[in-house]
Amino acid sequence: MPWIVGIDEAGYGPNLGPFVMSAAALRVSDELANTCLWQVLKQWVRRQAGTDDGRLVIDDSKLVHAAGLKRLETGVLAACLPASRPEPLADFLQRLGALGREELQREAWYTGQTVLPLEASPERCARFRQESADDRIRWSLPCPVIVCPTQFNDVLERTDNKGAILSRCLGQLLRQVLAADDTEAMVIHIDKHGGRNFYGPLLQDLLGQGVVRALEEGARRSVYEVQGLARPLRLTFQPEADGEHFCVALASMVSKYLREVLMLEFNRFWRRHIPGLKPTAGYPLDAKRFWQAIQPTVATLGIDRRALWREK
Repeated sequence: MPWIVGIDEAGYGPNLGPFVMSAAALRVSDELANTCLWQVLKQWVRRQAGTDDGRLVIDDSKLVHAAGLKRLETGVLAACLPASRPEPLADFLQRLGALGREELQREAWYTGQTVLPLEASPERCARFRQESADDRIRWSLPCPVIVCPTQFNDVLERTDNKGAILSRCLGQLLRQVLAADDTEAMVIHIDKHGGRNFYGPLLQDLLGQGVVRALEEGARRSVYEVQGLARPLRLTFQPEADGEHFCVALASMVSKYLREVLMLEFNRFWRRHIPGLKPTAGYPLDAKRFWQAIQPTVATLGIDRRALWREK
């Protein structure tokens, strides 16, 4: 049963809050290796642009979240094998094996005590996994990487290149998914990193083994095959991959959901210190408003600017 993997991120643009990149993986039967998983799973899932008929929505996270947190959360928790009972955020992250948890625990605002789900029905999430059980598809827990501002700024200072954040997290996720204890073929779809078209040397450096061979490189997509590994491996970078590949859409949703929940804790912390403070999503224009409002409290609490404000 080959692996289909999608990798995507959320929170690359904001100045406040963490950056999250996730990998979502499914194992599928040989006959499904090149099929559209939305079509295979159409009895239980649909795209955002469709009639609300009770099926889960798996799509570009921005589109899904635009309809409300409940829809985003339901899709993520259903696909993440929901816990049998409500669980704190910290336990959820541990269950996913989220990378960056130790750094996250050092954040002044983080508690990990937010109980999930926030709005979704646990019964509906569990029912999806039960009803969609199929010998042709085996679900695997997504894996996220969480990068907090201090580490984000450290990478910027060393490289003077914001794209290095994407490369660093991609390397962590590739090592994680390739550690699967089997030799089945793996196809990895990755949302393109900005305007970059050439990824061969980067992949060679990140993988540290095998020989990366470019099959296609261009604005539409860049495709690579890695020879000499224990498993056949192909990686494709393309723009808006979350609209083309089910697993990339799911990875996008996992990343977006985790950032949203973490920003709830972020805003809760600051509103506890400054009653009436309007919450922020952390994006540049509103981040400046929020940053100005919290300055006196930041000074009182003795929190370093680098631990809060992402410089790019």
